[in-house]
Amino acid sequence: MFPKYFAIGAINAALAIALGAFGAHGLEKQLTDHYLEVFETGVRYHMYSALGLILISLFAKQMGTSKLALNGGRLILTGMIIFSGSLYVLSITSFSKLGMITPIGGVAIIAGWICIITAALKKESN
Repeated sequence: MFPKYFAIGAINAALAIALGAFGAHGLEKQLTDHYLEVFETGVRYHMYSALGLILISLFAKQMGTSKLALNGGRLILTGMIIFSGSLYVLSITSFSKLGMITPIGGVAIIAGWICIITAALKKESN
């Protein structure tokens, strides 16, 4: 789990930086303030999740990979794609119905962190 999720996290951190710069410099005149804010929210949570994946991979290297930790990483990655991706597309297209799937990504991210918490507590009790 360590090298793969570390790399996935690092790639997504770089992507979040690139998208943030694109939003700040390439979209500022194309989007309304509201949709620019929506885009920035996507970038912010994209970066949080990317850094989270890096931390999870370091945790797995230190404590050993568990099925819970692996599933947590998968949920966070999936949630990041759904949450941030839907916000990126929503802000660029103004297709407001996409906002209905954004919370699914948020719930997946939360569920992923619950898996990580549980994995850490189980490891501590062993």
